[in-house]
Amino acid sequence: MNRLAIFDCDGTLVDGQANICLAMERAFDDHRLPPPDRHAIRRIVGLSVPDAVAQLAPTLDVRRHLAVAEDFKRHFQAMRSNGGLLDEPLFEGIAEGLARLASAGWRLGVATGKSDRGLRMVLEHHGLAGHFLTLQTADRHPSKPHPSMVLTAMREAGATPDATVMIGDTSYDMAMAVAAGAHPVGVGWGYHEPHELADAGAVFVAAHATALFNYLEAR
Repeated sequence: MNRLAIFDCDGTLVDGQANICLAMERAFDDHRLPPPDRHAIRRIVGLSVPDAVAQLAPTLDVRRHLAVAEDFKRHFQAMRSNGGLLDEPLFEGIAEGLARLASAGWRLGVATGKSDRGLRMVLEHHGLAGHFLTLQTADRHPSKPHPSMVLTAMREAGATPDATVMIGDTSYDMAMAVAAGAHPVGVGWGYHEPHELADAGAVFVAAHATALFNYLEAR
C-alpha cells in the first residue's frame, strides 16, 4: 500500500505572506481600490487568485476580479525576479521532516493555490523538488476546497484515500481533504487558527514540525 502525504505550500512548507500581502496591496492600488487588511489577505492564502480577490472585494464584478488577479500575479512575479524568494523561507524543520518521510517510503505531493511556475521556483530554490512525486496547482484545478487536487494526486501516486494525508494550514485544506476522503491534518504555524482547522475536520493539528512528522511516521 502506497502511503501519500500531500502538503499545502504557503503557510505549511514556506512562509510566503510578506510577498503575497505586498503583491495584493499593489494590485489593489493599480485599480484605485483601498488595500485590504493584511490579516484578511493572510486568511485567503491557499485559494486560487481570482477566488481570493473575490473574497477580499466581493462588490466587484467577475471581470474586475480577474483583472486584479492578473495584476497580483504580475507584481508577485516581479518581486520574485528581484529576489523576492528571500521572503519565502521554509518553516523550521520542514526540510528534515520531508527527508524522513521519503526515507520511510512515503510518496509526497503538493496541492497549492500557486501556479505551476511559482511552485516549481519555490521547490527548486529550497532544493526540495526531488522529494515530490505529484504536484497539483491552481493552473490545472478548481480552487480549494474542491477535491480535484487531492483526487488527482492520489491517482498519480497510486494511493487510496485511507492511505492519504492532506497537510495544510487553512480550513480550505481540511475541507478539501474531507471532500476527497483523505485524512486532514492541520499545522498550527500558518494562516488559520488551530480551532478553525479542527472545525473544518482536522484529525490532528501539529504545533510544530517535529510533532507533525512524528504523527505521520506513527501512522
